[in-house]
Amino acid sequence: MTGHSGDRPILNLSGGPVDLTTCDREPIHIPGAVQSHGALVALEGDRIVVASVSVQDHFGMEPSALLGQTLDVLLDAETRQAIEGALTREALELNPLFLMSVRVQGEGPFDVVAHARDGLHILEFERSVMRSQVDPAALIRGPLSALNATRSLDDFAAVLAREVRQLTGFDRVMVYQFGPDGTGTVIAEALQPGTEAFLGLRYPATDIPQQARALYVLNMLRIISDVHSETSPLYAVPERPQPLDLTHAGLRAVSPIHIQYLKNMGVGASMSISIVRGQELWGLIACHHNSPRVLSYDARAACEFLGQVASVQLGARQERDEQAYELRLRSAESDLVGRLAHTPDPMEALNAEDANLLGFIDAPGAAIHYEGELVLLGVTPTADQVRELCAWLATLPEADVIHTDALGRDHPPARTYQTRPSGVLAVPLGSSRQDYVLWFRPEQLQTVTWGGDPNKPVQIGADGVGRLSPRDSFAAWQETVRGRSAPWTPAELHAGQALRRAVTAVELRRAAETYELNVELRRSNAELDAFAYIASHDLKEPLRGMHNYSVFLLETYSQQLDEDGVAKLRTLVRLTQRMDDLLDSLLLYSRVGREELNFQPVPLNEVLSDVLEILEQRLRETGATVTLHDLPTVTVDRVRVAEIYQNLIANALKYTERARPHVEVGMLAPADRAGHRIPPEVSPSARILYVRDDGLGIREQHFENIFRIFKRLHAREQFGGGTGAGLTIVRKIVERHGGQIWVESVYGEGSTFLFTLEA
Repeated sequence: MTGHSGDRPILNLSGGPVDLTTCDREPIHIPGAVQSHGALVALEGDRIVVASVSVQDHFGMEPSALLGQTLDVLLDAETRQAIEGALTREALELNPLFLMSVRVQGEGPFDVVAHARDGLHILEFERSVMRSQVDPAALIRGPLSALNATRSLDDFAAVLAREVRQLTGFDRVMVYQFGPDGTGTVIAEALQPGTEAFLGLRYPATDIPQQARALYVLNMLRIISDVHSETSPLYAVPERPQPLDLTHAGLRAVSPIHIQYLKNMGVGASMSISIVRGQELWGLIACHHNSPRVLSYDARAACEFLGQVASVQLGARQERDEQAYELRLRSAESDLVGRLAHTPDPMEALNAEDANLLGFIDAPGAAIHYEGELVLLGVTPTADQVRELCAWLATLPEADVIHTDALGRDHPPARTYQTRPSGVLAVPLGSSRQDYVLWFRPEQLQTVTWGGDPNKPVQIGADGVGRLSPRDSFAAWQETVRGRSAPWTPAELHAGQALRRAVTAVELRRAAETYELNVELRRSNAELDAFAYIASHDLKEPLRGMHNYSVFLLETYSQQLDEDGVAKLRTLVRLTQRMDDLLDSLLLYSRVGREELNFQPVPLNEVLSDVLEILEQRLRETGATVTLHDLPTVTVDRVRVAEIYQNLIANALKYTERARPHVEVGMLAPADRAGHRIPPEVSPSARILYVRDDGLGIREQHFENIFRIFKRLHAREQFGGGTGAGLTIVRKIVERHGGQIWVESVYGEGSTFLFTLEA
């Protein structure tokens, strides 16, 4: 607070000095001063509570002579009543309004513009400029017709710059468009001959601080009539010490940083008109003049109206283009989602010939990585690079859509191939973290011409804090931007989310169907086991009777029968014996599926000792040798696991032509896994047991057939016969332990049966 030379106590609202390095933090809506080519008073009720020092220059009165007084001190009674009446009638909140031109203390005339803010009425007085005799509406009729006749955004911006220059007479009028990163590019320009051209230059985001951008949205027209004039401080009555908010004041003083910026450009006066789309600053119409320039209220109002028209039309044109693209996206989205709904396999739905994945989102390349399978479409990285990219995406937080337009920045290994894709949009598929459908966009190499070095405005102070400073060079400065693609639009991200929802729905439906199938399969298996048990049990008794009677007839009446009769009886005995063996196998198979297993820790070497003891006679008869490696203790059903080893070793002794066959029983070391064909369902931590022989071997096309019940690869009488159910029973025991069994074999050299017991 400071005193003043007048009679009344007053409060200086001008605040502290603004350092040229603090404009990024400067509260520019409360500068505590106005531009000196006009004067400002603020009324609380009918009492003046704030006045600018410039009242002295314009009205010949000290501010202290006005503070606490009514407008009577400035205006004659009739004018005062007219203004007070307007202040009462009009809606002035956020809406500055020209009231009238008046004479003040014998000076003028002055244009009076009023608005309301924070419970105050703020009156701004500017000397009236020679006003046009043309109807103000006629000022904009021609520009509007010219704008409506344009067909493209470039034409629209060019006509806009030309018409604003004709209305205002400024030396240079530019149309800026702001990018998503806040930089501004001059897309159109109209010039006084001999004026330096800035068309095509890009200016860094730091040229316009955030608080200035916010004010551009709130107050669409901003004029600085004389860059070189001193500002006029505001004074207030002591009971109102808070700063005066001048957001909507046309006379609001300008940041010294911005003034220095304009001086460095050689500008004497400036005006800017906001182009707003929604609540976002789309661009600016920026006007520069080499000398001071005061614009009439009518011309300013016409420019502001043109700015509003430009805001509406540019927004409408962009929305029309975006809507056309969105419609195409939605059509493709509808087709793809419908295909997913009717095709249970997402890979099949996405990779169908008419799926048109590249038409779904505007990108020259795409890829599908699903359950280990990879499909590349169009221009993409290599298969290995895509797999590596999917592995990296899996490390990121879960999301419906993952996207970047600077892949090399976010994922440095991608810099080696960033010329093909610099942008990626990825939609997760299914529950696996490494399954995605991806779209790729190429690098968009750009040569950007900046209006000066864009790196200079931010300077690091002694305290280590970055601050803005006014640009002092506007010479063109070129930079080549690499590793960036065109950005992904909100509509494309929305389409990706819709695809994600459709795939998730398919996954849920598949999971439900799989669950129902599993329930039905378990029920069918239980019924089949029960049928097999009952059938084999009930058939054995009459079969045994047939066998016994046949043997009895053969033994008792063979002397009375001829050779043919004896042969038929012997055939009947052999067939009943054969059927009895089959029923035994069927009974054992059904028992394996029905009986509860008795899980307990079992040392497998002990199990093998028991098995070899049972097979001792056959080992001796065949001259076979068995190598038994150290085996772990596992939690299994001891009896059933013994059946596994007994079956596999017995088969090794049976299906061989070697004089001294050899069998090896052990467990794979982790380092040995790479040399085997291990099914993907087998966990990397699972213990893999094996039984290896040097017997006949099995051709690869029979690897699965040998596990089918009653399936034989040899004639029934070869290699000692058999029912063909042994390996089926082995597989069932392994599966009941939660494991897998498979075979590796070289025909003529031997086989290795590998299995896990995960229970």
